[in-house]
Amino acid sequence: MNVTWLLAWRNLWRHSRRTWLTVAAMVFCNILLVFLISLQLGSYTMMIDNTLGTFSGHIQVQHEGYLDQQKMRQTVPAVTELAQTLRGQDGIAAAAARGIAFALAASEERSFGIQIVGVEPAHEPGVSTFPGLVKQGRFLSPDAGANSDEIVIGSVLAENLKVGLGDELTFLGSGRDGSFAAAVATVVGIIDTGFDEIDRSIAEVPLAWFQQVFAMGDHGHSVVIRVIDFDAVPQQVSRLEEDLAGSAELVVLDWDALQPGLRQAIASDMTSAWFMYGVLIILVAFSVLNTQLMSVLERTREFGVMLALGMGPGKLARLVGLETLMMSTIGLAIGVLLGGLLVWYLSLAGFYFPGMEEMGKRFNLPERMYPEFSLLAIMWGPVTVFLFALLAALYPALRLFGLQPVAAMRAA
Repeated sequence: MNVTWLLAWRNLWRHSRRTWLTVAAMVFCNILLVFLISLQLGSYTMMIDNTLGTFSGHIQVQHEGYLDQQKMRQTVPAVTELAQTLRGQDGIAAAAARGIAFALAASEERSFGIQIVGVEPAHEPGVSTFPGLVKQGRFLSPDAGANSDEIVIGSVLAENLKVGLGDELTFLGSGRDGSFAAAVATVVGIIDTGFDEIDRSIAEVPLAWFQQVFAMGDHGHSVVIRVIDFDAVPQQVSRLEEDLAGSAELVVLDWDALQPGLRQAIASDMTSAWFMYGVLIILVAFSVLNTQLMSVLERTREFGVMLALGMGPGKLARLVGLETLMMSTIGLAIGVLLGGLLVWYLSLAGFYFPGMEEMGKRFNLPERMYPEFSLLAIMWGPVTVFLFALLAALYPALRLFGLQPVAAMRAA
């Protein structure tokens, strides 16, 4: 082994207590960063799944321009057949066809303009959490057909219209062909998501009934898809685009296009979190700086002798750098090992805090959070600490270039 490495290792343990305290600070910081970053990335996964699982899904097949314009005639032909075909493909967990129309809903006392969504009752639970949030009554019958005049609505909409289970709502709107659409539906369920904006707008009916009332034929407005592996969304989008290449008017939209604000919210949250992480990292870097600076000052006379014997200041600076490298490597290794074991356990058992179970039942969400166990989550924080620790050693090392042999040997 090179003598410089031996000297660096020996010098590192001259004051073992100080070295271990600095290493302990690095280990604590690394474990904390591994846990927090893994938990944060895991929460993003849960947030994405919950947000997309509410209504939009991971992927949608739509008519080109429908996302922005939402025109009644921008439809997907043979929508139920397309959904059935997609359900049989690898990597797709669920697919459901939908149709959307705007109409005037009237009860005996009030009337409101609402958005009516035609869904496949048997397959909608696979792409949306709304069916699991029915607090009164039930969701649409799985075998509901063109003659099933059932409707489920949001709790706020029910209050606004002054209706309850068993009451009838009359709808007036325009069909796909421009004809006059009118129908009566019976409320069979009331959904309560806990969010007034959503509960004010939810109104779902069987797709077959929707197609008949609004003169849709076999058309719909979208096929909503949920994939098995979220990371495989780009590959699934590419494959679907190839499969639908013959349908020039259809487009495949991923979750980022459907929910453009979601990625921005994640980026904003990550940026704010790194301000806190940065404070921890800087504190550890100053701890390393203090340790190495004290080490250099204590050995001023020794360094003066070495300079007088012909060793250049560059070699001395490299010696200090090697000491920091060894100390940082120990902190990195122990921190990653312990932090990785902690995250591995929590990724299997889940992370729970008081009140989360009640919140999960209230909003149909998971009762536990699962940190992300991945190389990025485990190494991101500790590697940053490692680099900042090496950076902190620059000042003590650069001081050696201004050291004068005679003055250094005379130092007390």
